[in-house]
Amino acid sequence: MTEGDLTYRIATIPGDGVGPEVVAAARRVLDAAGSRFGFGIEWSEFLVGGAAIDAYGVAIRPEDVTACGEADAILLGAVGGPKWSDPSSTVRPEQALFALRGGLGLYANLRPVSVHPALAAASPLRPELLDGVDMLIVRELTGGVYFGERREATGSGAERSALDTLPYSEPEVRRIVALAFELAAARRGQVTSVDKANVLATSRLWRTVANEVGAEHPAITLTHQLVDSCAMLLVRQPSSFDVIVTENLFGDILSDEAAVLAGSLGMLPSASLGERRTAYGTFGLYEPIHGSAPDIAGQDKANPIGTILSAAMLLRLSLGREDAAAAVEAAVSAALDEGWRTGDLADARDGTDGLVVVGTTAFATAVVDVLASLDAAAVGTSA
Repeated sequence: MTEGDLTYRIATIPGDGVGPEVVAAARRVLDAAGSRFGFGIEWSEFLVGGAAIDAYGVAIRPEDVTACGEADAILLGAVGGPKWSDPSSTVRPEQALFALRGGLGLYANLRPVSVHPALAAASPLRPELLDGVDMLIVRELTGGVYFGERREATGSGAERSALDTLPYSEPEVRRIVALAFELAAARRGQVTSVDKANVLATSRLWRTVANEVGAEHPAITLTHQLVDSCAMLLVRQPSSFDVIVTENLFGDILSDEAAVLAGSLGMLPSASLGERRTAYGTFGLYEPIHGSAPDIAGQDKANPIGTILSAAMLLRLSLGREDAAAAVEAAVSAALDEGWRTGDLADARDGTDGLVVVGTTAFATAVVDVLASLDAAAVGTSA
C-alpha cells in the first residue's frame, strides 16, 4: 500500500452546544492535512450526550460505544447543557463519557499546557510567570470517586445524607504513574505526583506506588505535592512543572486551573488513551478541555483551537502521523502570529491592536490557508 492509498477511520462525536461547531472546524483542518500529506479520512458520526438523550433516551447506546471503538480514533466536541443538567435525573449527558472511558479502556488523560507568546497578555497571570511554561498533566481516568460506590441522598431534614467512595487499586495507580515516567523521559525528566496523602488512604497507596515506580526510573526526578499546595504553585510557579500525574478528581480540577495560564479554556487539547494498539498507534479519544458553552452555541463564536490541537494529538498518537501533526500545530501558531483571534482572546472593538477578531469558521479557514502554504521543511516534514 502506498502512502496515497492510506485511509484512516475517525469516529466523530459532535455532542452538544458548541461541540458540532468546533468538531466541524477540526474536521476541515484534518481533511486539509490529509490532502497535504497524502492520506484520506473516512468519517463516521454518532449522537452522544444530550443529543442522544433527546433521540434515544440514553446518553450513549452500547452499539455506538462498540462502533466508536472500531475506529482508529475518536474526535469529540463537548456534551451537556442546561436542558439536561438536573442532577437528580437518572440519565445525564456525562454518563456517555464514563461509558466511553470505561467501555474502551481509556484510562489516561493527557493535557499539555503551554502558552503561545502572542497570547501572554490574555492570561490573568503576569507575563514573567508564564515564561517557560510547558507542562503535561496526566490524569487517571477510570478510577476514583467518579467510579466508586455511590448512594444518592436519602432521608429528610437533618437526617438527609449521601455517599461517594474513592477507591483505587495498586494496578490502576501503577499503570498511570508508569505512563507518566515514560512520558517524562521524552521531556525534561521530572515527575510531580499529586495526592492528599496526609488525609486519604487512597493517596497514601498512590504515594507508595509512585515511589516504587520511581525507584525503577532513577534517571527521572520524582517529587510529591499535596493537591492544595499544587493548586497554589500552578499560579505562582507554573514553569516549575514538567509532568504532573494525579488521580481522577484532582486531575479534573487542576487541569482546568492550569488552562487559565493559556488565556482561555478554548485553547487547550486533550487525549484519553488506553492500552490498545491500532495498526498505526495507540487508540484514543481526543477532545478540547472546554465544555459545551451553550450560551454561545450556534453563534460561530467558539474558539476551535483546543479542538484543532486535539486533532493534532490524534494525528501523532493514534495515526502515527508526526508529519501532519507538526504541520497542524505550526499552522495554528502561525495563524496566531498573523493576528487571527476569536472573541475570547481579543476585543473586537479595539481597532488599534492590529488583531483580526473572527468566528469559529473563519479561524479554521485561516489555519487551513496557512497549512496549505507552510514550507514543509519548516516543520521538519516532506509532503
